[in-house]
Amino acid sequence: MRGTSAISLATNGLMIAVAVLALAGCEAKKPAAEAVEPETTIAPAPAANPEPDANAAPVERAAPPMLKPVALGTFEPGNPVAEAITGKLEVEDTTLRGANGASFTTERVAILKGGDEYTAGETYAEAMMIEPTETVELRRVLEETPPSKVPGNALCANGRAGYIAMAKVMEDKTEVVKLMGLQGADLPAPGASGIALCASTHYVGK
Repeated sequence: MRGTSAISLATNGLMIAVAVLALAGCEAKKPAAEAVEPETTIAPAPAANPEPDANAAPVERAAPPMLKPVALGTFEPGNPVAEAITGKLEVEDTTLRGANGASFTTERVAILKGGDEYTAGETYAEAMMIEPTETVELRRVLEETPPSKVPGNALCANGRAGYIAMAKVMEDKTEVVKLMGLQGADLPAPGASGIALCASTHYVGK
């Protein structure tokens, strides 16, 4: 009986060992788990034409420089020519008014120097008897009313003035306004055509 039991125990042990080995073989034959690729995140492409931000501050645009007048105020005629053209002269931002009824509605078109030419070979300095470095204000005449009182003579005796040029200088501590009238439609310049000098005169400050 003891011999039979020993054989039985040995047989059982062998079977357990075989079962363990078989299980181990099966585990070894299982396919390895496939590697998992990491997830990739792709950001959406920006809009080709994004909507403007309504809350963004507007861009400030530079304003063009203002053309400042060289003279404003009331001036007395400095010679008989000035007396006949306007008499006492009131210079305003867009208007020149004479005591003899003459008036000129104007617009400021340029700030120049006395040495500049209003037509080929002719300078403001020579016509107005000022230095070439003096500042000259050029105005276009939009509307003109001739003098209504005596003495009276139109700035351009043979027609309407196209432009008026002015400069302000100091002579012996006296403020003097030099004024000249030009006839013609073209903007006075070295290459301008049809520009002619009408009269050149002066006024003195009060």
